[in-house]
Amino acid sequence: MTTSTLDLASLLCSRLCHDMLSPVGALSNGLELLADEDDPEMRQRCFELLEQSARISTDKLKFFRLAFGAAGGFGERIAVSEAKALIEALVAGNARITINWAISADALPKPAIKTLLNFALFGIEALVRGGTLDLAGELRPEQIGDGTAELVVRASGPRIAFDHAVGRALEGSLPDAEMSSRTAPAAMLHQLAETLGGRLQFAIGEDALVLGAVLPGA
Repeated sequence: MTTSTLDLASLLCSRLCHDMLSPVGALSNGLELLADEDDPEMRQRCFELLEQSARISTDKLKFFRLAFGAAGGFGERIAVSEAKALIEALVAGNARITINWAISADALPKPAIKTLLNFALFGIEALVRGGTLDLAGELRPEQIGDGTAELVVRASGPRIAFDHAVGRALEGSLPDAEMSSRTAPAAMLHQLAETLGGRLQFAIGEDALVLGAVLPGA
């Protein structure tokens, strides 16, 4: 996989646009309904739908700003509580998914946070029938550098749905010709881990997906 930075950025933008299309489209539809509606109860319902769509749009933008973008600056540590809030907001409307946290550090280097967010996204997408998302991690101190971040995300539930092309992108073995907006986040993580001298791995079964990362000096 030799995807250029420009191509990868373009694919990530396509992924962002794809994921934002539904909530933003709902806002547009809600405004059209509101303009033609005179019944007070229906207008109130339109306002509720608009508020819901606006909240979903905001939550997704905040998530992708850190997961894909440069939020938080470069080389900065980011509070785990911030990542937790973003991930939990992403599944706020899905009562079928339960999230468990086991991260000992209060803050992690930005590459580790970006990896955690994207791993969580892969896990959430795999739980098409609901289930449990477990997120664990620690930051092992080193004599030189910021330490090594170790992360594990496990999605468990009935009939896990995971695109193996995403797994190949994580490993760096996906051909450029098969790259897409769906696999771009995984390709970004591979390049990030490779730059740090780290490694990513995954294991998939019928009822569980496990994603792991070791990021030295993250």
